[in-house]
Amino acid sequence: MSAKQVTKIGVLTSGGDAPGMNAAIRAVARTGIYHGLEVYGVMRGYSGMIDDDIFRMESRSVANIIQRGGTILKTARSKEFFEYEGRKKAYENLKRRGIDSLVIIGGDGSFRGAQKFSNEFDIPCIGLPGTIDKDIAGSDFTIGFDTAVNTAVEAIDKVRDTADAHDRLFIVEVMGRDAGYIALHSGIATGAENILIPETKTDIDELVSSLSEKEKRKKLVNLVVVAEGDEFGGGNEIASIIRERLPHLDTRVCILGHIQRGGSPTCLDRLIASRMGYHAVECLLNGKHNVMVGILNNKLHYTPLNSAVKAKQKISDDWLKIVKILAS
Repeated sequence: MSAKQVTKIGVLTSGGDAPGMNAAIRAVARTGIYHGLEVYGVMRGYSGMIDDDIFRMESRSVANIIQRGGTILKTARSKEFFEYEGRKKAYENLKRRGIDSLVIIGGDGSFRGAQKFSNEFDIPCIGLPGTIDKDIAGSDFTIGFDTAVNTAVEAIDKVRDTADAHDRLFIVEVMGRDAGYIALHSGIATGAENILIPETKTDIDELVSSLSEKEKRKKLVNLVVVAEGDEFGGGNEIASIIRERLPHLDTRVCILGHIQRGGSPTCLDRLIASRMGYHAVECLLNGKHNVMVGILNNKLHYTPLNSAVKAKQKISDDWLKIVKILAS
């Protein structure tokens, strides 16, 4: 790819929404404008590129959005962008407007699309990890994770109050189809007795034995936090097995669902989104293309897009040991 000078930047949000995306959009827009570049907002991700739903952004376009959840640019998953003809149509729309670079805020699926698009049409792309799942390697945090996990912690704390009042076992299902970070962090932070995640094999016999043993010790209030992508299923499936094996337990299910996606972003999410958005523009200006901007050990880290889409953030054995010891 040629190291060409960029003049017009397009910014879009793609895939699932995440709190802090607006802060990233704001940082990209204002940093670009500061450097004398034109910045364009692309509505509804890659679908907006194909439909030419693109507008010129001014500094005031991103005023009063840093504290808002969701994304002012909307988001979507585009099946048409999977096909070459769809990507070609998107490129022609960008070319007609003179847009010569893109900042994509999203997850690994969004980055795969960006990598393919960039290789085909020589458009420099920068990826910002925007996903509540924290499942992308190359960054200690992803935009939206901290807000989502804090939302889960607040909800689980409230569930524990009612569990305590009634001596109940609560199965709390949190988001995480392929990654268990929300379950892991929120479970540890709320003192859950068991945490079930996709990254580890769930031993149902051990779970039932653990709950039975706790009951004998008169520990009647128990919380099990389960990621929706656990191998045995989500909260309802786990609860069904427990009710069958331990029918005398008063077992209830709470599915937190999409409340984890919404809400005002935390300070941490606003800060990392702003920092990443600023450095995305700096990357383009300095000729650093087709990378994901991440933060490792509080330092900026750049991962090639083709590596970012192949690698997953792995849960360390140390975390799993902490779960086992603290839940005993």
